[in-house]
Amino acid sequence: MKVLLIGSGGREHALAWKIAASPVLTQLFCAPGNPGMAAVADCVPLDPADHAAITAFCRENAVDFVVIGPEAPLVAGLADDLRAAGISVFGPSKAAARLEGSKGFTKDLCARFGIPTGDYQRFSEAGPAKDYIRSKGVPIVVKADGLAAGKGVVVAFGLEEALDAVDACFDGAFGGAGAEVVVEEYLEGEEASFFCLCDGRTAIPFGTAQDHKRVGEGDTGVNTGGMGAYSPAPVMTDAMIERTMRELIEPTMRGMAELGSPFSGTLFAGLMITSDGPRLIEYNTRFGDPETQVLMLRLKDDILLLLKAAADGALDQVSVRWNAEPALTVVMAARGYPAAPEKGSVIRGVDAAAAGGDVEIFHAGTALRNGELVANGGRVLNVTASGRSVSEAQKTAYETIARIDWPEGFYRRDIGWRAIERERS
Repeated sequence: MKVLLIGSGGREHALAWKIAASPVLTQLFCAPGNPGMAAVADCVPLDPADHAAITAFCRENAVDFVVIGPEAPLVAGLADDLRAAGISVFGPSKAAARLEGSKGFTKDLCARFGIPTGDYQRFSEAGPAKDYIRSKGVPIVVKADGLAAGKGVVVAFGLEEALDAVDACFDGAFGGAGAEVVVEEYLEGEEASFFCLCDGRTAIPFGTAQDHKRVGEGDTGVNTGGMGAYSPAPVMTDAMIERTMRELIEPTMRGMAELGSPFSGTLFAGLMITSDGPRLIEYNTRFGDPETQVLMLRLKDDILLLLKAAADGALDQVSVRWNAEPALTVVMAARGYPAAPEKGSVIRGVDAAAAGGDVEIFHAGTALRNGELVANGGRVLNVTASGRSVSEAQKTAYETIARIDWPEGFYRRDIGWRAIERERS
C-alpha cells in the first residue's frame, strides 16, 4: 500500500514511525515532513493547504491511502476533496471537523444531545462576555472559538485575567479563531485524554493519556500545545472508559449522524474526571500531540490496518491491543515558547542519544541547515520512552535528554508527576 501522511510535527513523526513498520506498506510519503520523518519516509514539499496539489500528487504517484495528521487541513476540508477525487483517506469531513473547528458548535451539540460538559455561553462581542463573567465569577474559562494551536484557552482564577482574555480574543491575539468567544464553567477534577477510532457508525476506544498543558513545572504558567504526556492515564479505569463511551462518545456519534455529518477519523475527547464522572472539556478531530507519541510506542497492532479499517467503515471487524508497559514523552521546546520561540539554534547529539534502550526521539519543529539539525518551531523534539513503570520511563527519558546538546532548549522536569505520586502511594 502506498501511503501519504500529511503533516510535519511530532505527532506525524510518531505516526510515520509506526506506519513504516507495517508489513502491508510499500511506500510512505510525508508532506511536508521533517528531518526525523525523512529517516522512515520520502518527504515531499507539498503545502497541506494546497488541496489541488495534494490530489494531483496522489494521482501521479498512485497513492492508495492518505492519513491527515493536523487539524487545520481537516477543518479546511482536505478529506472531502480527496474523497471527491476517489482517494481513500483517514480523517473527518469538513462538516464533522467542526467538532474541533468551533468550540461553540461542540458545546451546542452537547446541549442538544445531553452530553455532559460545563455550562457555557457564546459571545461575538466583548461587552456581553465580560458581563457574563462578572455575573458568574471566577474561576472561569475563556476560549477562542476557532483553531488556535492549543493556545486559545485561558483558565482564569482572577477577574481581570478573565476580562483580559476576552479582550485578547477580540483584539486578534488568535487571529480569526477569536472572532467568537466561548465562556464556560471551570471544572474541578483530573484531566485525561481519551481517543477513539471512528468510521461514521462505529467508535472503538483507542487509548488514554494524560497531557501537561502548562509551560511550567507544577502545572504553572500559560497553556501550550503540550509539554509532555504519558500513557495510559491511571484515572481512566475500565469502568471510566465504559462510562465515557456510553455518556459522551456514543451520543456524539449519534448526534453527528443526525446532523448529517457522520464522524470518521480520530475523535479525541479532552476530559475532566469530576466527582460526578467524565465531563467533556473539548473535542479534537485528530490524534493528540504529544499524546500520539506515547500511544504509538505502546500500540501492539498495525496502525496502518486500523486506520484503513476506519476509512473503509470496517471498525466492527478489528480490535486494538496495547503493551502493558507505560510510555512517557518529554517535549523539548525552543527558548521563548509559546509566545515567541527562537528559531535557528543548532541541536547536536540526537541520534547518539536515542541509540539503544526503550526510547525514540520524535522530531517536531526541526530543520536541516548546512547539514546541521536546527530548531525550527516552538516544540522541537519529543523524547519518548517506555518502562515497567512511569517512574522508569521518566528516568529513561530524562537520561536521554541529558545526552542531547542543545543549550537553547528547555523542558519540564516533572512530566508524569501525577502517575508517579500514585505509584509511590
